[in-house]
Amino acid sequence: MTGPVTGKLRVNGASLHYEVRGQGPLLLLIPGGSGGAASFDAVAGALAEHYTVATYDPRGMARSTLDDPEAEQRVAEHAGDALRLLDLLSPGEPARVFGASSGAIVSLHLLTAHPSRVERVVAHEPPVVEVLPDAAEHRALIARVRETFEKEGAMPAMAVFAAGLRKDGAEGAAPAPPAQTQLPPQAAARAEQTMAGLPYFVGRIVPAFMSYAPDVDRLAALSDRLVLACGQDSRGELPYRPAAYLAGRFGAELVHFPGGHIGLTTHPAEFGELLLKTLRA
Repeated sequence: MTGPVTGKLRVNGASLHYEVRGQGPLLLLIPGGSGGAASFDAVAGALAEHYTVATYDPRGMARSTLDDPEAEQRVAEHAGDALRLLDLLSPGEPARVFGASSGAIVSLHLLTAHPSRVERVVAHEPPVVEVLPDAAEHRALIARVRETFEKEGAMPAMAVFAAGLRKDGAEGAAPAPPAQTQLPPQAAARAEQTMAGLPYFVGRIVPAFMSYAPDVDRLAALSDRLVLACGQDSRGELPYRPAAYLAGRFGAELVHFPGGHIGLTTHPAEFGELLLKTLRA
């Protein structure tokens, strides 16, 4: 199978690296974390048998450079980047969109701000903690992450963040060492890129994105186009709760994908198969 066609797209304050595979209706994949477009490498080929699959490195990550490296990040601007890609690759035709984690937050804003451009959104564990009844507790977590980042750096801040996401929420506990999680070789090879993007992710994306409050009434009105999804192993963890809360509020099914928050990485074949079914439902 041939590799993706790559391109660069100038957007406000940044240059986006994007990749396109396959043919058919457009499916835009929005990555979370610091993995960028490469986080979809294990599933994009299978999806491209049915769709024109586009993904990209979000602004400031990997090959997508910022004009001002110190620029503050906003969900609305990241959603604007996704819109520009839709306009480039699917002009005049609504597209299907999948977003994971912080990318799922972007997909929610894209849906509410530009519903005519989106046919269906699958949002996997968007950590929109502002919708939760105990949002104040999670604001305190983000404040601790920010303070730790400023005083001690990215890795200690990531440890605080990871601990706050887990079931027990034990503050300050370090995340499990990578060796305890068996990843496919292709995923393991991306570790260097992921680590390189960690300071930007934990310092800029986490505080801005987890402070974002979606328009819940607007999402409810558009819920026929929205699929809220979680990892089947994520129950009780913080990233699971907002999607579960919103699904309950909208009277919608919560679709459970294989694995946990990073099921896309740990169970790529099964994840991609269910994503295809979900997009067609």
